Amino acid sequence: MTLAFPTFTAGMVLSMSLIMAIGPQNAHVLRMGLQRQHLWLTVLTCALADVVLIGLGVLGLAQLGGLSDKLLGALVDAGALFLAVYGWKAFQRFLRPQALMLDAEGRVSAEPVSPRKAVLAALAFSFLNPHAWLDTAVLIGTASLAYGQRSTVFGLGAATGSLVWFVSLGAAAFWLGRRLNSLHVWRVLDGLVALMMWGTAVWLLTSLF
Repeated sequence: MTLAFPTFTAGMVLSMSLIMAIGPQNAHVLRMGLQRQHLWLTVLTCALADVVLIGLGVLGLAQLGGLSDKLLGALVDAGALFLAVYGWKAFQRFLRPQALMLDAEGRVSAEPVSPRKAVLAALAFSFLNPHAWLDTAVLIGTASLAYGQRSTVFGLGAATGSLVWFVSLGAAAFWLGRRLNSLHVWRVLDGLVALMMWGTAVWLLTSLF
């Protein structure tokens, strides 16, 4: 246990340090929190998707030397297209905030989303986001090789870090959703999301050259 604990902690710290940047996954969780729609279902889906990617990286990709160039290129192209389209939708909401529905108290009331759509959106942000693949499957998987036979313990630590982060982010989104639900906040969020999605898409495409 004295040898395993630092390995577990190292995996947990690396995972949380990689995921803390506000990327597409995190932005989606925050948005669902502000909407007060299927937040914890979204958190669970994103966390489990990360666990799958980490397991794939530690148990598979790290041993194979990472993703092939063709597979990585296809993943980047698909991810960039997905992020560009989502960024455009956020930009449209930024340009026309009056299109958002308001309740009797003047607070934003989002269009209802079914549980199925919430899960599919969370899966898309997890598996169609090459950044998530690089951070979890590739970087964490490669780092686990340094721990030899304890690489599985490292992977468990990384998976725990992801779970802790998404639960914490979900709690923060739930808290913010009860206090910052206004037209101005939504417009700022949509503008930031659009810029972030487009910026990530451009960065992914330029990484191919």
